[in-house]
Amino acid sequence: MSSHIVSLLFATTILLVSVQSRTLFPYEEHQLTREHVASLPEEDAALLAFEGQFEIQAVNTTDKRCRYDPSDKKWPSEKAWNKLRRQLSAPEILITTTPQASLCYGNTKNDAGCQQLARNWSNSYTHIDDPTEVLSPIYQGLTCQPPSIYDIGNCTLGGYPARVIKAKTVSDIQCGINFARNDYMRLVVKNTGHDFAGKSAGYGALSIWTHGLKDIQFFEDYVDEPGYRGPAIKAGAGVQAFELYKFANERGVIAVAGEGQTVGVFGGYILGGGHSPLSSLYGMAADHVLGFEVVTPIGEFLTANSTSNADLFWALKGGGGGTFGVVSSVTIKAYKDMPVTAASWQLDSSKIGKDKFWAATKAFFDQAISNVDNGTYSYWLLLPTGPDFIFIMQPFFAPNKTANQLNTILGPYFSKLTSLNIPISPKITEYKSFYPAWQAEFPLEPMSGVSGAVSSRLFPRSNFASETGRNITFNVLRQSVEAGQSLIAFNMATRGSNPDNSVNPAWRTSVYHIITGISVSYKASNTDIMSARAALTNGTMQKWRDVTPGSGAYLNEADRLEPNWQQSFWGDKYARLLEIKREMDHRDVFWAHHAVGSEGWKVESFDGLPNENGKLCKVGA
Repeated sequence: MSSHIVSLLFATTILLVSVQSRTLFPYEEHQLTREHVASLPEEDAALLAFEGQFEIQAVNTTDKRCRYDPSDKKWPSEKAWNKLRRQLSAPEILITTTPQASLCYGNTKNDAGCQQLARNWSNSYTHIDDPTEVLSPIYQGLTCQPPSIYDIGNCTLGGYPARVIKAKTVSDIQCGINFARNDYMRLVVKNTGHDFAGKSAGYGALSIWTHGLKDIQFFEDYVDEPGYRGPAIKAGAGVQAFELYKFANERGVIAVAGEGQTVGVFGGYILGGGHSPLSSLYGMAADHVLGFEVVTPIGEFLTANSTSNADLFWALKGGGGGTFGVVSSVTIKAYKDMPVTAASWQLDSSKIGKDKFWAATKAFFDQAISNVDNGTYSYWLLLPTGPDFIFIMQPFFAPNKTANQLNTILGPYFSKLTSLNIPISPKITEYKSFYPAWQAEFPLEPMSGVSGAVSSRLFPRSNFASETGRNITFNVLRQSVEAGQSLIAFNMATRGSNPDNSVNPAWRTSVYHIITGISVSYKASNTDIMSARAALTNGTMQKWRDVTPGSGAYLNEADRLEPNWQQSFWGDKYARLLEIKREMDHRDVFWAHHAVGSEGWKVESFDGLPNENGKLCKVGA
């Protein structure tokens, strides 16, 4: 089909869509239609048909045990890929995967380039703009890392997808979904690759990469029928935190989004709930969504909001990414900008002694409820350093508070340190608005290492309501650190309206989200690696679960081996989520590890480790 005809088809689509919605981005006006598919030659139409469009619904109709991958005879031929390429908005956006570190190996070896890449390997910005890289490389399978990082002597695709569509239009997304579904291929969705469990990777998959969808629009007076009227922002799925905050700041508003600079706010983050430096004032990011534009598993482009597709709207607000469709944009509430005061400090047991160190750390821990009730958000690290320990507050973040108010909030804690004869000189800074405070106070989060695995838990307010509860909870965490594990802790609560959505109910009663992890040498045997993973999941984390019965974990920052994950990630919301998933995606087009409805499939990894480097196959088939 000529580019001229394609342009005419797109132009027709624009006219049709403009009647339906006045707020679609230009890339959302370019849609694949059933009429266009029907106009194609029969062979092409079979590749790109919407689900149920024709009697023959798929090229590969046999219900195989595993999704087809490049090792299978029924993997799409180059002729089929070229047919797909011709229907995309530009031929070059269909990308054959080439791992970044491939320049360190084989015929393309470039020693200088490899060394430069290795020097920047831990910097998340090195990977964000790559079509296939993920920030938790152990779940890709570690099959192509710079030799100085992890050397197995060669470079293979491993858990990277085989092909990538760099989506520039909704039509690109629709073509990718229909092609993968009709060819019985694995489909994955990637924005920034920021997921802790590697859910945006997948061996042999076709990946839809939404990172380039960067359009963003501000509405001064957005009207939502159920009752919201005020400022709002509509942003493409590829917009990241640093871009959103800058955009909002230039318009005198703020938005509820993450603390990490490179997080893709409107891809996976907000779909999983999204905690924020503003959570103790406004709740979770998903609580502020006014609408989604989304391509569903059957290939349809829909709006999901309070008046259209209400079940899907409910599910997308916390039900997880890569599950119900591909989101192209999200509209969220915005709020008037505000001043912020932030404080940072450190405690070192090598300088004050271990007894004082633990007493001082416990003193801050005891303030959990009063901190969040004052609308603050604290982000701190507790690290073993050989025989000693360091507590790093980076930062204690107090939106809409002056320095005097922050000192009042922290007064009981500072008084305790004084009584312990511990010198404390926190760095306290007042900012006139949110954006410069966020820029200055939160560090850039690095790429995960090749030897680490993490887990997390939400700690309820009830654990901190009595001295007994605080002691029991703190002692369990202290034992973890004394056993050599680091903690990353977020003291916050989800205050605000807490609307009905699919966000994990455990968030509504928690005042702490705490992450820990392990490190295992890449030289360790698979048996030793799995033993260490089991010790984390069933040892350390079982102790955490024992002191937080009925609570859960944050699905965006959780253990890949999380037990009873349905309850842990969604509590009593899971049954409804599963019903919606089954109704929308009865062919399991969208699958991600421990996502809603994922029980019927598993990755049979080639090395036996929990990663995406293996065939996606039905369980028990």
